[in-house]
Amino acid sequence: MDRRKDAPVPPPLFHSNVRLRTTISRFNLKWGIGQMTEMTSYTIGIERAKLHSPALINTQLSNRLRNTSTLMLPAALFLALLVPMIGYSQAPSDGAGAYTLKMDGNMVILNATVVDPYDSIVAGLNEGDFQIYEDGVRQQIEHFSSEDIPVTVGILVDNSGSMKSAHTDAIVAALAFARTSNPHDQMFVVNFGEHASLGLPADTPFTDRRDQLQLALSDMAADSQTALFDGVAVGLDHLKQGDREKKVLILISDGGDNASQHSFAELVDMARHSGVMIYTIDIFNELDGDRNPGVLRRLAMETGGEAFFPRSSNDIVPICEDVARRIRSQYTLSYVPTSAKRDERYRVIQVKASDPGLEQLSVRTRAGYSMPSESTMSAAR
Repeated sequence: MDRRKDAPVPPPLFHSNVRLRTTISRFNLKWGIGQMTEMTSYTIGIERAKLHSPALINTQLSNRLRNTSTLMLPAALFLALLVPMIGYSQAPSDGAGAYTLKMDGNMVILNATVVDPYDSIVAGLNEGDFQIYEDGVRQQIEHFSSEDIPVTVGILVDNSGSMKSAHTDAIVAALAFARTSNPHDQMFVVNFGEHASLGLPADTPFTDRRDQLQLALSDMAADSQTALFDGVAVGLDHLKQGDREKKVLILISDGGDNASQHSFAELVDMARHSGVMIYTIDIFNELDGDRNPGVLRRLAMETGGEAFFPRSSNDIVPICEDVARRIRSQYTLSYVPTSAKRDERYRVIQVKASDPGLEQLSVRTRAGYSMPSESTMSAAR
């Protein structure tokens, strides 16, 4: 799904178990641990929903209304998606190691974002509010969670010649995302122009330090050509080294590619089997003849992410903060397919959500997967 910025849109706000409409005038809102972001006036609509953590919503509402506090929202390729699991336990959330996913039995794991007709994030739903279908057949949900767990995140930045004039915007976008993310996320950078390379030092596979990220993003000269597909492939491969259960790529590019060793078909196949969500942000030069928004849309759609198309540089920071909040507010669901035949065919997934007190809800998750054959699984061992 892609989102265009035709007009100012209210930043997503979590739904709570009260009804409220209020207008917030122009103000400075402090997100995460960093800088103030000025937002224009908007109206917030809050609808009723069942809520797991009233304190989280109360904190968010208080921060928006008082605008003074810091807001804290809450492995072979396919084998990363089909994994064993029996439960999810959470110790006190004072560090990334507090979250543990225990495994037993083959399951398909989905990370899902739920939004209302106004594209606002919907929190507080229960397991019974969801339905999962595989090839049109309803599946039994085996596991459900709505925790804000740390993730492994790769930030992929296009340093090609076509992006030269937008390079500063790309850095600002990446840092805005990092600033709003879970402080225990594992992050890394992939810079790609004619070639793709990791931005952090060789002895630092991941970081949660903003200064290291900024250095990794800035220390790259623009190239004349673009190996976008290779850059995404490097990101998908490096994610395997991360120890967070949920894995994400943020791709900041105009979608053009003219130098990759990988084909787009190969990349889509890799992405489908990875279990990784890819969010894309289109930053481009108006004179850019290599721009290809279709690539950005397809990668997002296939992996359960979203594609964003800012209309101006003023939209970039709010979009990146929005992406971080969407990742942090996702639901995790899993199921064992009723059809256990390992025929390697592509299986279409559909997830639905509903709540009597809310308008029609939309669920964004990965489009499907392929069940590996026994021979493929044996070769991967």
